Amino acid sequence: MGERPVAPELVLETDGDSRVMSPSRSYHVGRDPASDVVLRDARVSWHHAVLRPVAGHWLVEDEGSTNGTYADGRRVAQSGVGPGSVIRFGNPADGPCAVLSERPPPESGPQTGFRLPSSVHHPGTTHTFRHPSAVRALPPVRRIRIGRAPDNDLLVDELAVSRHHAELRSLPRGGYEIVDLGSHNGTYLDGRQVKRAQVGPDDIIGIGHRDFWLVGDQLQEYVDTGEISLDVQNLAVYADKARKILLDHVTFPVGEKALLAVVGPSGAGKSTLLNALTGLRPADDGTVLYDGRDLYHDYAELRQRIGLVPQDDILHTQLTVRRALGYAAQLRFAEDTTPEEREARVHEVIYQLGLDERADQPIHSLSGGQRKRVSVALELLTKPSLLFLDEPTSGLDPGMDRSVMHMLRGLADDGRTVIVVTHSVLSLNVCDRLLVLAPGGRIAFYGPPEDSLPFFGFEEWPEAFEAFELDKERDWAGQYLESHLYRRHIKAATEQTDLVPQVEHTAVPPPKARNWGAQLFTLVRRYAAALSADRTFLAIMIALPFVMGAMTRALAGSALTDSTGVNALLILSVGAVLTGSANAVRELVKERVIYQRERAVGLSRSAYLMSKVVVLGLITIAQAVVLTMVALVGVDLNAPGGQGVFLPPLVEITLAGALLGFASMTLGLVVSALVRKEEVTMPLLVLLTLVQVVFCGALLKLNGVVGLEQLAWLVPARWALGAMAGTVGLQRTVPGRLTADPLFDHSAGTWLVNMGMLVVLSAVFLLVVARLLRRQEPAVMRK
Repeated sequence: MGERPVAPELVLETDGDSRVMSPSRSYHVGRDPASDVVLRDARVSWHHAVLRPVAGHWLVEDEGSTNGTYADGRRVAQSGVGPGSVIRFGNPADGPCAVLSERPPPESGPQTGFRLPSSVHHPGTTHTFRHPSAVRALPPVRRIRIGRAPDNDLLVDELAVSRHHAELRSLPRGGYEIVDLGSHNGTYLDGRQVKRAQVGPDDIIGIGHRDFWLVGDQLQEYVDTGEISLDVQNLAVYADKARKILLDHVTFPVGEKALLAVVGPSGAGKSTLLNALTGLRPADDGTVLYDGRDLYHDYAELRQRIGLVPQDDILHTQLTVRRALGYAAQLRFAEDTTPEEREARVHEVIYQLGLDERADQPIHSLSGGQRKRVSVALELLTKPSLLFLDEPTSGLDPGMDRSVMHMLRGLADDGRTVIVVTHSVLSLNVCDRLLVLAPGGRIAFYGPPEDSLPFFGFEEWPEAFEAFELDKERDWAGQYLESHLYRRHIKAATEQTDLVPQVEHTAVPPPKARNWGAQLFTLVRRYAAALSADRTFLAIMIALPFVMGAMTRALAGSALTDSTGVNALLILSVGAVLTGSANAVRELVKERVIYQRERAVGLSRSAYLMSKVVVLGLITIAQAVVLTMVALVGVDLNAPGGQGVFLPPLVEITLAGALLGFASMTLGLVVSALVRKEEVTMPLLVLLTLVQVVFCGALLKLNGVVGLEQLAWLVPARWALGAMAGTVGLQRTVPGRLTADPLFDHSAGTWLVNMGMLVVLSAVFLLVVARLLRRQEPAVMRK
C-alpha cells in the first residue's frame, strides 16, 4: 500500500502578513484573538472558517459564519483551495482577503520563520514563529555596533536601549561574539544577561524589544511589537513542604491583542496565578511560554517586556503625575537618554491615557480611577507587550469600573496582551476571554464571557460565586474538562502548539543591577522631592528638634551640675533617638509595593537602601545639630579643664548626638522593613524609645549585671550617653553608683569605643535591613 499523499506547504498572505501553512495542522480564521489568522473586520465572525489539510490538498471550511466565506468569488461551505486561490471573508467584493501561493524553495541562508534553539527551550520541542522583521547580510567588518544613536551600524530606536549598546564582533578563528558596551538595561544571550559571550548559530541576542540571531552569513532580526501570545501549561503551585495545592495544573492559551479576565471566589488562587504568570513567584511545576519562550528561563530579558500594575499604588502619591512618571522614566530608560526624549515619552503616555488635564496635579488628589490610570501609564512607559493588572477596579464605583475596563480593552486593541485579575463582574463583556478559577486552584471555565453563566446554569454572577462556596461537592473543574468548551478553547489550542515537556527549572542568576550610581542619584532626588512635598512630615521634622532641644535647655539651666547633668544628657539622647527613629520607621513599609515592582524591573537593592540612608541620614544629622545647639549653646558644660576628650565639649556632644540619631534611624529602618502594615509602626516607635531610655545607663545600673549589660550592647543610646558623659566628665561632677559605669570614663580609649560602637551598630542594622528587603523581593530576583 502506498503512502498517503501529504498536502503541500503553502504561503498564506493576509493584510501584509504572510505565514507558511504546515500540512501537520489546521488554521482557524476569525475575530477571536486566539485564532491562527486574526481578522478585525466587523463582518468577520468570531470563529469564521478553518483551513484544513487533507490527503494531497487543502480545504477551506466555513464554520457557520454570518456573512459567509468566498473562494474565488463564490460562497462556499467547503471547497478545495491551492496555489493561486483567493479567499474572502464576510463579503465577496471587499471582505478581508487571503491569498495562497506556493512556498518558495528554501535557500541556504535565511529561513521563512525562525526556529527557537534547543539551548533556549526544552529539548525535542520545536516552535516556529512569525517571519523575521529584517534580514541583513553581515558586512565584511570585524565589528557591528548596535544602539540607539544614528551612527551605529544597526539602529535600534528604543529609549530602553543605550546610544551605543553592544557590538557583534567577528572572531579571528571564525564565528562571532556579542560584547555589551556598558548599556543601561543589559545585553542578553539566550535570555541571560552577558557582558561578553560567543554567539552560536542557535543563540538569540536580546536587546530591548529586539531579538537577533545568526543564520549562515546573515543576521535576522525580530521586533517584539506587542502582538504576542501567552501559553500557560500545567502550572502548579504548592504552599509548603506538605505540598498543599494552591494552583492545580492550570493550562490555557492567551492570544495576541487579547483581554483576559481572571475571576473566582476568594482563595481560588487568582493572586497565586498572577504571581506565577509574572515570574514574581514562579510555579513549582509547569511552564509559561511568552511567544514560545520560557518565561522563567528568560526572565532576566523578558521582564522588560512585561508590565504589572499591583492593586496598590506604585507611585509616590505626593508627587505630580508628570514628575512621578519623569523619575520612573529616568530609572527605566537608558542613562544617555536626553531629558527631551524622556519628557516626550511621558507626555505620550499621559495623552494616551487621557491624563492631560491632571498632569500637574499631585497623585493623591486624583480620583481612584485616575490614580489607576497613572499606575498603568507608569508601566506603559517601556511599551510592554504583556500587561498584568491586579484588582484595578477595587474600590471604584460602577462608572469608574466601566471606564477602567474599557481603557484596558483599548490597550489590548492597540497591540498588547492584557490579563486582569478582578472581583468585579460588571464589565466582563468587553473581554475576549474569561478564566474562572474554582476553590482549589482549578479551572472551572475558560472561554468567551458570554458563555460562562449559561455553562454554570445561573443568571447572575452572585449566584455562581455563592454556589462555589456552598456546593463544595460539585466537581466544577471536572465538568469543564468534559465539556465542548474545554475541547474547543483549551485542548485544540494546546494540541496545535504542542505542550512543552515538563522539566525541572534550573536556578537562573538574577539580572545584574543597572548603573548603581545613576540609580542612586535618581532615587535620592525622587525621595527628597517626595518628602519635601509632604508638608505634615516636614513640619514634624522641623519642629521636633526645637521642642526636644527646648526641653533639654529648660532642664539644664545655665550649667550641667549635680543631677541636672544626667537628666539633661538623658533628654538630649531621647531627642536624638526619637528624631532618628521617627524619620525612618514608616519609610520602607509604605513603599513596599513600589520597591517590589521596581526591583522586578532591575532596581538595585543597595541603591534603594542607600538612597534612604543618604536622605534620612542628612535630615537626621541636621536635626541632631539643631537639637544640640538649641539645648546646650551658652550652657556651662563643666567639662574637665573646660575641654572634651579630643575636641571642644559642645562639638563632641554634637557628634555623639548625630551618630545616635543616625543609628536610631537605621534601627527605625529595621522596624519598617520588618512590619507588614504601616499602622503598627507608631506603637513600635514608642517601644523602641522606651527601650533605649531604660537601657541607656541613666536609669539602671548595667555594668556587671549579667543579661542586662549584654542586652544594652545592642542599644545605641547606651554608647551615645557614655560618650556624652565622658566628654563632660560626669563621673567627677555627679559621683555615684550609676556614673561609675566604665563607659562614662573621661578617656580617649573609652570615648573612641563608644563612638565606634555607634558606627558598628549602624552598619549591623543596615545589613539586617538589606536581608529583610531581600525577603520581600520577587523570588527570581534573590541572589
